[in-house]
Amino acid sequence: MSPTFPQKVIRYCPKCGSIDFNFNRDNSFLCGICSFHLYINSAAAVAALIVNEAGELLLTRRAIEPQFGMLDLPGGFVDVMETAENAIHREIKEELNLKIREMNYFMSFPNEYVFGGLSVFTTDLAFICQIDSFESIQAKDDISAFEFYQPEEIPLNEIGSVSMKEIVKAFVNSKQ
Repeated sequence: MSPTFPQKVIRYCPKCGSIDFNFNRDNSFLCGICSFHLYINSAAAVAALIVNEAGELLLTRRAIEPQFGMLDLPGGFVDVMETAENAIHREIKEELNLKIREMNYFMSFPNEYVFGGLSVFTTDLAFICQIDSFESIQAKDDISAFEFYQPEEIPLNEIGSVSMKEIVKAFVNSKQ
């Protein structure tokens, strides 16, 4: 299914229900009846770069669409009123049953996340995370498996998301 941009889907003002709800060049909609102004902004998401004691990067397999079966970095969306730091802790616990000991911000990259046929634009924030122990690791939530790769052996063509691929490439390059 090809992506659909918000201006192709959103037809009515969410405040008054008017059909006079027009898309503008600044990525916003403006209602001609009640003057409600809706901006299409980027959603925040987090991703963890986790390396084991052998120097291998942890990647996960997606158990759901979009990009079912593709490789990914563990992480997910930042909840409303949640910090990115709290989100990365929560997501790693939910997806892998791991506890982050230490983390440092690495970089961000924009992404177009197509969900239900609608383009959702994200800013993906990557953190380098240290884990005390991998003893309790489990594939849970929306991942089907986890895999460790030596940096030079990462199959970039199997990483589904453009942003995750770019983050992984930048991380590998920073280690060389």
